[in-house]
Amino acid sequence: MLDSHVVNLIVIATVAGMAMPAGAILANIENLQPRWLEEELRHGVLALGAGALISAVALVLVPEGTRELSVPVAAICFLAGALSFMALDRYLAAHENPASQLAAMLADFIPESVALGTAAALGGNTMLIGVLITVQNLPEGFNAFREIRQTGSHSPKSLIVTFALLALLGPVMALVGFYFLADFTTLVGGIMLFAAGGILYSVFQDIAPQIKMQNSWLPPLGAILGFLIGMVGYMMSGH
Repeated sequence: MLDSHVVNLIVIATVAGMAMPAGAILANIENLQPRWLEEELRHGVLALGAGALISAVALVLVPEGTRELSVPVAAICFLAGALSFMALDRYLAAHENPASQLAAMLADFIPESVALGTAAALGGNTMLIGVLITVQNLPEGFNAFREIRQTGSHSPKSLIVTFALLALLGPVMALVGFYFLADFTTLVGGIMLFAAGGILYSVFQDIAPQIKMQNSWLPPLGAILGFLIGMVGYMMSGH
C-alpha cells in the first residue's frame, strides 16, 4: 500500500502534467469565429504563459533554489541556465527547428516536479506548487502545440498523444524528488536556479515581443542580468 502522502503527490503531479495535453487540445481548435477572437485567444494565452513562467521563477524556483546556496554558486547556476538556453535557442534556429517552446516547457516542468516531490518529503505546500505548475502547463502546451504544428511535420493527434506521454514525467520526477533528492537540497537548489535562468531567457527571447530582435540572442541577456542583480541583492539582504 502506498502512503497517502505519496498518492496525493502522484495525483497532483499527474493533474499538473495533463494540463500540457489539455493546452494542446485547446490549441487544436482552429478557425474560431469571429476571426478577432482567435487572435485575442492566441495573444492572451501567450501573455498568460509569460506571466505564469515568471511567477514560477519568482515564487518557487528562486526562493527555494537560493535557500541552500551561496551567492556565487547561485549566480553561476542561474547564468549557466540562461546561457545554456541561449545555446539551445541558437541551435534550434540554425536548424529551423521550432521546438524552443517545447524545450522551455519541459525545462520548467521537470525541475518543478522535482521540487514538488521534495516539498512533499519535507512537509511543504505541495498544493501551491501543483497549482502553479498546472497554470503554467496549460498555456505552455497551447503555445508548444501551435509552434510545432506550423511546420506541418506532425499530426494533431500524434502531438497530443506525445504531450500526454510527456506529462507522465511529472509524477516520475516528483517521486524521484520525494525518495531520492529530498536530502540533497543543494543539488535541487542548483537545478532550480539553472531552470530559472533558462526560463527567463525563453520568456524574454521567445514570448515578450517588445524585447525580441530577429536573429539576435543577446538582448534577453540584459533581462537576465537585471533579474540576477535583484536576486543577488535579495540573497545578500539575508532573506
